[in-house]
Amino acid sequence: MGCKTFKMKLWDKKDSDINAQIEKFTVGRDPEFDMVLAKYDVQGSMAHVKMLESVQMLTNQEAKSIQRELENIESDINQGSFKIESGVEDIHSQIELNLTRKLGEAGKKIHSGRSRNDQVAVDIKLFLRTEIKILKSEVKNLFDLLISLSDQYKDDLLPGYTHLQIAMPSSFGLWFGAYAESLIDDLEILAGAYRVVNKNPLGSGAGYGSSFPLNRQMTTDLLGFDSLHYNVVYAQMSRGKTEKVVSFGMSSIAATLSRLAMDCCLYMNQNFGFISFPDELTTGSSIMPHKKNPDVFELIRGRSNRIQSIPNELTLLLNNLPSGYHRDMQLTKEILFPALEELKSCIGMMILMLSHIRVKKDILQDEKYRYLFSVEAVNELVNQGTPFREAYKTIGNQINEGKFSYDQTKPLQHRHEGSLGNLNLADITAEMTKVLAKF
Repeated sequence: MGCKTFKMKLWDKKDSDINAQIEKFTVGRDPEFDMVLAKYDVQGSMAHVKMLESVQMLTNQEAKSIQRELENIESDINQGSFKIESGVEDIHSQIELNLTRKLGEAGKKIHSGRSRNDQVAVDIKLFLRTEIKILKSEVKNLFDLLISLSDQYKDDLLPGYTHLQIAMPSSFGLWFGAYAESLIDDLEILAGAYRVVNKNPLGSGAGYGSSFPLNRQMTTDLLGFDSLHYNVVYAQMSRGKTEKVVSFGMSSIAATLSRLAMDCCLYMNQNFGFISFPDELTTGSSIMPHKKNPDVFELIRGRSNRIQSIPNELTLLLNNLPSGYHRDMQLTKEILFPALEELKSCIGMMILMLSHIRVKKDILQDEKYRYLFSVEAVNELVNQGTPFREAYKTIGNQINEGKFSYDQTKPLQHRHEGSLGNLNLADITAEMTKVLAKF
């Protein structure tokens, strides 16, 4: 069972060996995700070194030499030549090992006043802060496209549905604009997550602080955090909670994408036939030569629905944990990190597809939509002085007797805010600008 795997572990005290099965189980997928966090670990270390120098725990020369080597490591990471060696437990161990190889005793001093617990916590905060900003920009790109499409197709009518039954006249302008505005609320939630993320846990150590004279405000400023997690116990408790809060913002965006994707699947269907796409953006059948399948939208829908499960998965992982750090937290990375990539991919594919959408003209000329204008007929009678209930009954009787007709060439009198004739696109765009300013 035994297997000598020792190379460097920050917790090791006597160069002992660890059972290979235990090693494999406890490390899990961490090396994969540690490489994602590598550059952020360097950033956190750079700030920590400057702070240690300021409190005279490192000499000026030691701090300069460590900073120089950290910059070299950062360069290797950016160039893709950095790696976590076999037998080295994690990114924190590898960076400290590299520093020690180069600098000797000075490299060993970098861990003073911190624990891997607050290291990984600050790495994740820095990583998520960057990812949220990228996600915000991707959502804004989709928003801009939807607003543009809404304006472009504002005069192209579309049947509206309730209960999947023909209901009232809508338009492609309304449809595109609805999803644009939905993204504003999604970013409101993500902006709240950003504020939770943008707090510094560094200096909390293993969750109980340090007897060293640390300057936590200094590292907060150096790393560009808005504030810090003051209570050192809560700084550690924020691990997992931070990821969960971010997942709620991601879930909200994913819900919008999923619903839009479902609409596109329906509207591409021959029984609707409202929209179409170039052949190269659809797929076919192995036996049915006429098929043009909405595979991209189906996969956006499926992946977005999986992303919506992430808050629940994190809740089940974190539920009922006592205060303090627990190894369960390691698993948040393999839940959240791939989901971030999935979500960005789904947004990108939605942008690609909608950039090539083809809208069918004169949809409402079809006979099956003649009752779509029944509410217009009722309102017309009301405008002529008939009480609403009487007008409703009159038109209802006409429909039941097969006598209803309505001149669809009449202009629709929808002028209030957010309706067919008044999409308020400038106002919606202004609301998005307000939300973006919160990041």
